[in-house]
Amino acid sequence: MEQKKILIITYYWPPAGGPGVQRWLKFAKYLPEFGWKPVIYTPENPSYPLLDESLLKDIPENIEIVRTKIWEPYQLAEKLNKSNKKFKAGQFDVGKNQSWKSKLSIWVRGNFFIPDARVFWVKPSVKFLEKYLKENKIDVVVTSGPPHSLHLIGLSLKKKFSHLKWIADFRDPWTEISYYKHLKLTKSSDKKHRELESAVFKKADITLATSYTDAQNFSKNGANAICITNGFDESDTSKNTVEHSQNPKFTLSYIGVLEQLRNPENLWKALDELVKINTDFAKDFTLKFVGRIDDKILHSIENSSLKNNIQNLGYLSHDKAIEEMAKSSLLLITNFPNESSKGIIPGKIFEYLATGKQIISFGPDKADVSKILDETKAGKHFGYDDYQTIKDFILEKFELWRNGNLDKNTQNIEQFSRKNLTKKLAEILG
Repeated sequence: MEQKKILIITYYWPPAGGPGVQRWLKFAKYLPEFGWKPVIYTPENPSYPLLDESLLKDIPENIEIVRTKIWEPYQLAEKLNKSNKKFKAGQFDVGKNQSWKSKLSIWVRGNFFIPDARVFWVKPSVKFLEKYLKENKIDVVVTSGPPHSLHLIGLSLKKKFSHLKWIADFRDPWTEISYYKHLKLTKSSDKKHRELESAVFKKADITLATSYTDAQNFSKNGANAICITNGFDESDTSKNTVEHSQNPKFTLSYIGVLEQLRNPENLWKALDELVKINTDFAKDFTLKFVGRIDDKILHSIENSSLKNNIQNLGYLSHDKAIEEMAKSSLLLITNFPNESSKGIIPGKIFEYLATGKQIISFGPDKADVSKILDETKAGKHFGYDDYQTIKDFILEKFELWRNGNLDKNTQNIEQFSRKNLTKKLAEILG
């Protein structure tokens, strides 16, 4: 039986690094097992905030990849102000850390580039893909955002090819994401963002969400929304989990990008206090960072009693990052503190789950992450105001570690394997 074809329009593709690229890379890897042949449409000359050559090995052999040139204003923006590099990953200086240059850049980004600075790829892509779709039989088109400008490609194609099945995949929300309110939007810009988002929700045959709450919110706004979370790839994680299960230090690791809007200050305060009052803890504890940690956060921790307990490895390839997860005793995940972010499920939680290690999570009350941790018995979710309960939790885990009894009793995690999630996607594709 001939395989059906799915055209995946994505900005992020290897050698891009970070969690954003992995969702459709892994779907593309497993879709052929479920009767679908993926075709990738991606920029020829993108401006990626992170690179990870190790992800190239996951690209399926003989996959068709179609590329066209993109023009982005980021290079110009970075010349004006180096901190503009953060915008590519949706990060911002906040509060007193915000210079006038940052304020101006944020205002320009929110009001001139709607929905984002990749919007200049929309018209040439629509023109190119109209021709491509006429010459090639494609059964389903997927647009993956952010950047949400890619959904405008899908919107235009759907208007021109009404029979085409279009899936709009929202790896993060658009107007509901926590940094949206930091964009310093005018009323007319805010209206335009919301109108475009609404048009995508109403025109797409299916809107995919990566969290339960996002799917509910999208449905309320007129979308035919279904949740397929991110997950872990057993082929990435299984070889590391047993190999690196022992560690001579009690290690709390944060893997990924940590910016000021998700900074768990009370955790650093609790760890600082434990190092001061508990000599065994001070001797045996390591706070490990793998990824890109905001300079101001790092500076603050390095000026505390924790300075001798920090191990900052910087950005590592995906393979190496998984190794570091497996070497850890506890794994840290943080979300934005406001209630509108309770639907964000950071992609790395699933790779954390695959290690069997306990997870400390920070974010709003009743977050989707909390639901996953409860369901899998994989750790504990805290609010940013918690202090004593954090301290007690870490001390309890430290004592278990010292006695060789640190629990690895996770359950029900197989539902989050990339292969099982791709099977679910294939059922939706029809």
